[in-house]
Amino acid sequence: MRLDKFICKSTALSRTQATAKICDGNVLVNNVVIVDVATQVHEDNAITLNGEVLTARESRYILMHKPADTICSNIDEAYPSLFNYIDVENASELHVAGRLDADTTGLVLVTDDGRWSFNIITPTKHCQKVYRVGLSRAIADDVAVKFAHGVQLQGEQQLTRPAILEVVAPTEVLLTITEGKFHQVKRMFSAVGNRVVSLHREQIGAIQLDVEVGQWRYLTAEEVNSFTN
Repeated sequence: MRLDKFICKSTALSRTQATAKICDGNVLVNNVVIVDVATQVHEDNAITLNGEVLTARESRYILMHKPADTICSNIDEAYPSLFNYIDVENASELHVAGRLDADTTGLVLVTDDGRWSFNIITPTKHCQKVYRVGLSRAIADDVAVKFAHGVQLQGEQQLTRPAILEVVAPTEVLLTITEGKFHQVKRMFSAVGNRVVSLHREQIGAIQLDVEVGQWRYLTAEEVNSFTN
């Protein structure tokens, strides 16, 4: 992780305060003064601040049921942040592994472990995300085949990665994708002449949503490890 983030994760300092300490030459990594806040460090490195050895706090892994009209930012903007629902210390250190739009509900995974979230959001890791999609009109018979081969999104050079479409009802489907382009689900259905009217994420990898709207819980060790194997 970045050195400034490590300092925040191992002390009570804010990002601004940590930056000042680093730039003032008060931080050593393996006995070498480091003044670049973006330097990548590992928990196994010997990192000291004013001569005191630092140890990062244990990483946190949280499952949450995101309500509608909330955003995955750490601060309130046009809509309130979903972090208003998560009552933990140092919430500013957390981030969402795979953001959802303000009007999209459902499963989000929250962590302060960047390497872990990388395995969830990077397309080459093939982490499946399952969405329940409400449509403005009945799904056409050929859409499943089109999604399986990939569709062209406006402004994109490459086709979408193969996706799995399961029809639940004429205007309700389950869509499984392994990438997360900007507004991807909405754009995929727009590309085949339909429109998304509701969007809800039910599953990420092997983890299924199992808490009520606005509620959250810590992941089990088994759930956490399911994204590192």
